[in-house]
Amino acid sequence: MQRLTETVAFIESKIKGAPYIGLLTGTGLGETAESMAIETTIRYQDIPHFPLSTVQTHIGRMLSGKMNGCPVIAMQGRFHLYEGYHPLEVTYPIRVMQQLGVKILMLSNAAGGLNPKFDPGDIMLISDHINLTGANPLIGPNLDRWGPRFPDMTRAYDEALIDMAERTARRAGAKMQKGIYVGLTGPSLETPSEVKFLQAIGADAVGFSTVQEVIAAVHSGMRVLGLSTITNVHNPDEPVPATVEEIIEVAKGATPVIETLIKGVTERIYETEIR
Repeated sequence: MQRLTETVAFIESKIKGAPYIGLLTGTGLGETAESMAIETTIRYQDIPHFPLSTVQTHIGRMLSGKMNGCPVIAMQGRFHLYEGYHPLEVTYPIRVMQQLGVKILMLSNAAGGLNPKFDPGDIMLISDHINLTGANPLIGPNLDRWGPRFPDMTRAYDEALIDMAERTARRAGAKMQKGIYVGLTGPSLETPSEVKFLQAIGADAVGFSTVQEVIAAVHSGMRVLGLSTITNVHNPDEPVPATVEEIIEVAKGATPVIETLIKGVTERIYETEIR
């Protein structure tokens, strides 16, 4: 708690007011946060006790400012279990956002498609997730001031925010998918047999992030919107190797659509909840 208190105090000394929305971006999607009116930029390495991003394209910066009138804090780069981080370290940015006053969390990630109806470059609204990481950031003593011992996860992804994103996509003429995200530990990609298993249990996309962060966000009382860029689509009967370079290229290509969705949702939030 002392470390978190020091981290939050440092950030509060650098930003103007409490953020209402928190953004957390993943592989190839760091630029999605830069369409906001940026007031403050802080490198992760300059924030006391903050973890450091080690993954390619994870910029490792915190931005503060406004987007369509909404006070926003954005984390460009996240932390993963496969980097060797503990679930509490993976979710450290979420706890920081919670202490800063964030009410709504929007996450983006790059994911492999499991649904054969998907195409590379599609954006999938996450309707639910399956946690197959074998980890949970709530294991251990519960801090009641952070949230309940047994948080309900039946609506982990906020239906009203999903509706806002779908309406924004329709207005923009953007193709939109919706489905279930399954979180694995990584960093090895899935075997064809693993792909068949994940498809059989109802998953539409697979990745190595997001579920730990969403669990912590729900525990803290935040409303969550999750967006996955489908970087490749698995066909277990005719498997094709996926390279990191190709995944990053597709994820970057989806940046304009992700930006459009986030800006559209923040505009609606400003109109209905802040103004």
